[in-house]
Amino acid sequence: MKPMIDLNKQFLELKDEIFSELKEIFQSSQFILGKKVKAFEEMISAYHNVNSAVGVASGTDALFLSLLSIGLKKGDEVITTPFTFFATVEAIVYTGAKPVFVDIEPETFNIDVAQIESRITERTQAILPVHIFGHPADMVSILNIAKKYDLKVVEDCAQAFGAKIGNKKVGSFGDTGCFSFYPSKNLGAYGDGGMIITNDISIAERIRLLRNHGSKSSYIHKTIGYNSRLDEIQAGILSVKFKRIEEYNRKRQEKASLYTSLLNGYVKCPVVKDNMTHVYHQYTIVSEKRDLIQEHLKRIGIPSVIYYPLPLHLQEALSYLGYNKGDFPIAEKISSEVLSLPIYPELNEEDIVITAEAIKECLRK
Repeated sequence: MKPMIDLNKQFLELKDEIFSELKEIFQSSQFILGKKVKAFEEMISAYHNVNSAVGVASGTDALFLSLLSIGLKKGDEVITTPFTFFATVEAIVYTGAKPVFVDIEPETFNIDVAQIESRITERTQAILPVHIFGHPADMVSILNIAKKYDLKVVEDCAQAFGAKIGNKKVGSFGDTGCFSFYPSKNLGAYGDGGMIITNDISIAERIRLLRNHGSKSSYIHKTIGYNSRLDEIQAGILSVKFKRIEEYNRKRQEKASLYTSLLNGYVKCPVVKDNMTHVYHQYTIVSEKRDLIQEHLKRIGIPSVIYYPLPLHLQEALSYLGYNKGDFPIAEKISSEVLSLPIYPELNEEDIVITAEAIKECLRK
């Protein structure tokens, strides 16, 4: 079976530049918080037109340290979506706060902003929207609600590097924006890595302390911190890839457009709301015959993945929150019908046609 994403194709195109970066890093013998990390942080802050970018060890840590930096503590509540990767909620739980779920939109799979206000209580301190699969959440409405109730906003941009609302990139709307550089992401490292962006200098300084054992200078510690630093090797690799991120996202959009032209009318294809730019970390279709389609694809060697088969409110690890089946019907229905197809910049158009024809053949039976 072919892979869901072929990272080797991209590596072969970039290997000379990557090896040059690695050689420079190894010769410098500076592997932690050196000039490569600083340069990459500056690239990311300029790209997003924000004051600060702080590299951390993972996307999960980006969320966790962001929540700590805005003052989240035990007993607080954070409103978020039940249809996302588990790390979104883990980061909330790590702080001692309680995740409070809101159902999703059936079109974009993002948090349904019309339901947020009904979930706000005196303990609510923040909203954590996720730009799922690369389509922006409705940040304008979310910010209006946050302003009305004096809430913080932490954006989970793990799947949406380069996505935009108008000309403004996701991650630059909230108090912080959090990115993952997991290898399969639109901008992916060759290991773990993450980044936090913010326009609040005090938040940035707090995160810099927290990521490095609470220390601003060697062996002097202002607070209890963590070991969460983006390393030089990953920063060097990401700097090479970052030069091409607009090209990579454009190619993803082209692949998505071809999928949609071939599959429209057979399955529900991804939508793009007005004034929004989708970067297609995943190309995710919806069908009541999802399981039949996936089994057919598997038989003929075509990969597909279900993101996500069980919404977070029904996960055993979160049963203590007291949610039940039926509490978030849209998220539950979507989880039973979504299927993500291969999409990455180097994917051959021929493979897209073969996948689409296989799906249509399955549905014609």
